Amino acid sequence: MSVLTRDEAQTRAQLIDVQRYTIDLDLTRGADTFDSTTVIGFTTRTAGDTFVEVRPAALRSVTLDGHPLDPAALDDNRLPLTGLTPGPHELRVEAAMAYSHTGEGMHRFTDPTDGETYTYTQLFMEDVQRVFAAFDQPDLKAVFDLTVTAPDGWTVLANGVTEDLGDGTWRAATTPLLSTYLVAVAAGPWHSVRTEHRGLPFGIHCRRSLAPYLDADAEEILGITRACYDRYHEKFEEPYPFDSYDQAFVPEFNAGAMENPGLVTFRDEFIHRSAVTDTERQTRAMVIAHEMAHMWFGDLVTLRWWDDIWLNESFAEYMGYQTLTEATRFTGTWVDFGVARKAWGYDADQRPSTHPVAPDADAVPDTASALLNFDGISYAKGASALRQLVAWLGEKDFLAGINTHFRRHKFANATLADFIASLAHHTDRDVHAWADTWLRTTGVDTLTATVTEHPGQTALTLTRDGSRPHRITVGIYDRDLIDGATLVRRELSEVDLPADGEHSLPGPRPALVVPNDQDLTYAKIRLDPHSEEAALRGLSRVPDPLTRAVLWNCLRDMVRDGELEPLTYLEAARAHLPGERELANVQGVLAFARTQIADHYTTPTERPDALALLTDLCTDLIRRTEDGSDPGLRLTAVRTLIDSAAHADTIRDWYDSGSVPGGPELDPELRWRILGRLCVLGAVDDAVIEAELTQDPSATGRQGAAHCRAALPDPEAKRAAWDAMFTTDELSNYLFTATAQGFWQPEQNDLLHPYVARYFPDAVAVAHRRGPAIADAAGRHAFPAHAIDTHTLTLGESCIADDDPIPALRRRLADQLDDLARALKIRTATAAS
Repeated sequence: MSVLTRDEAQTRAQLIDVQRYTIDLDLTRGADTFDSTTVIGFTTRTAGDTFVEVRPAALRSVTLDGHPLDPAALDDNRLPLTGLTPGPHELRVEAAMAYSHTGEGMHRFTDPTDGETYTYTQLFMEDVQRVFAAFDQPDLKAVFDLTVTAPDGWTVLANGVTEDLGDGTWRAATTPLLSTYLVAVAAGPWHSVRTEHRGLPFGIHCRRSLAPYLDADAEEILGITRACYDRYHEKFEEPYPFDSYDQAFVPEFNAGAMENPGLVTFRDEFIHRSAVTDTERQTRAMVIAHEMAHMWFGDLVTLRWWDDIWLNESFAEYMGYQTLTEATRFTGTWVDFGVARKAWGYDADQRPSTHPVAPDADAVPDTASALLNFDGISYAKGASALRQLVAWLGEKDFLAGINTHFRRHKFANATLADFIASLAHHTDRDVHAWADTWLRTTGVDTLTATVTEHPGQTALTLTRDGSRPHRITVGIYDRDLIDGATLVRRELSEVDLPADGEHSLPGPRPALVVPNDQDLTYAKIRLDPHSEEAALRGLSRVPDPLTRAVLWNCLRDMVRDGELEPLTYLEAARAHLPGERELANVQGVLAFARTQIADHYTTPTERPDALALLTDLCTDLIRRTEDGSDPGLRLTAVRTLIDSAAHADTIRDWYDSGSVPGGPELDPELRWRILGRLCVLGAVDDAVIEAELTQDPSATGRQGAAHCRAALPDPEAKRAAWDAMFTTDELSNYLFTATAQGFWQPEQNDLLHPYVARYFPDAVAVAHRRGPAIADAAGRHAFPAHAIDTHTLTLGESCIADDDPIPALRRRLADQLDDLARALKIRTATAAS
């Protein structure tokens, strides 16, 4: 497919203005294709040539100003429009379009639970062309009139309020000016819960088979929605700009959610069929807040070109966490951000593929390169930078600048320069210099504390390895005089780096000094030796959960940088997680310990000890929660114990009895989790998988079965899984991912060895055939991450250099190989010590 370049977009925007799209979709034409008729009203400023994008299964007819054009002129996804004269024009395109099973374009899904079918759009970046013809770039906004013909019994949702005209025909209200990628349709026999808030229709929607689970959480979801809506109206002077607010939880969705104006789509795993922790509920609430923020950041004011994607994602990320903290019961959201989300940014920023939060336009020359920037930089690092900006600028001036930005550019497009100009209007601070140092640079600064004792006083020196200014808070802690173990904060000081230099600390040498104590900046920290020892011995005795998150991140970064042995981190987890009161910290630490340390950073000979330590830790946590005092902690410990089990006996007993002794009862998620681990250990066969699938024939059941079958230590099972992923092209995006996640297992290294070399050419081939979504899944989930050796590195480097992987796969491979090289370095350093 031809990708749109920035130069082409600029040329087209100089030539034409687009006023209106009138779109008619017919979803009654069968299981493979739907009909799409598009009429585009546009104006040409001068005489010239351009093109419209469309990717049809069959292009039936095209007329321009009533004159037919030759459908055979379609070149890949581009239909030339030549000899345009100045003035108004009308383009009409009639086509059959293919349904997608990879979450791109118009995705079609049949629910195995009840046989009901659902369709929804995901038009982000360049997938609108799979649904209707369009001048597909964000700065050619237009109004949209949409009509959909759907099967009997279906409901059609869209960006505006929809009206049932009878005979299966639905009409959506005319939209305000939108970018093409924000148009949305969701059609099917939805189960809906509708209400009204401040005179605006609100609705939440899901598959019928998930109706009981949506109903159980409806008040929580709608309550979060109302609270965020009200808080945004306190922050923003521009009112919510659309006529309704629907949230549809849709199957096999590739992202967490998508900010379509008036119709946000979410992955329907957020409708919980099984028990979840309160931190997971908080995550769902944050995504709701994030997507609602996009109604202003991204939808009302939209980027001009994809180099400014941070203007959408970083702002929605920051606003989501901050607003959730201010407006809901989830007041500890920044802890979860610090221990989990922020680590995503740190990791991405230390790879060769890192990029500035706001890259130069030349660094994003086309849509294929732009798609690669939806990563930990644009989300977590960008949100961290904005949190630092608020600390430096002050929230009052920050919000004043935002509101000026909305007022100047509503229903239009804007750039970084526009945003900085809006901020500068409300402050004497040099926000242009701030943007240059924070948004135009790459990498992670490191802040190091040095404590020096002098006669009668103690001196603290903070040094910065990096180039950015930082406004931070520094925590000074002493041991409690009574119990001698609890760490008590002596003071919390604001410090500007690099300006402040050495600080005199009154009183005796503190037990612990924590730079960036409240996590206001984006930087790795290093403790002085005395503080490092205090943290390893007394981390659970630090009073503030956000400070503990900062310290856990410090230890995590030290492991990744080869400065702390992986088993030392595990021992710290074993010592302190039983006393950790913040579940987000427990989940973040256990996730890193289980997936990174046990599976990647420890050698094969060390891995059994790592898994045994994790099993002992989780057993302790389960024992401590037998009284039902902390079900979230208990569930987290049960999950991690299952994933860490090196022997089948205990978890097989749980599976057979249907319960963990003392609870919880095994719900579908836990049953599939246990069965997956039993498959890895060779303790069950396909007959057990089939019996479980009969008991749970849902979509998630099918995914669980695919995962389990791929995980069996059986040559035929591995061959079948490999063919399903890389040969038949029949797996949907979710079934591909489930199969890939089951396939590679460190316990099965000898069985899997022949597939390592096969992976690279097969991944390149399937990515070329099936496109970016499957390419991303192949690079993220199907990569042989367990094969930590120079042979795998050499194969991967040769693949990138010689085999021409598509950009989405190339980026994933580069990141995976960098992570593999880091793991190999850590293993080598550990062995040498």
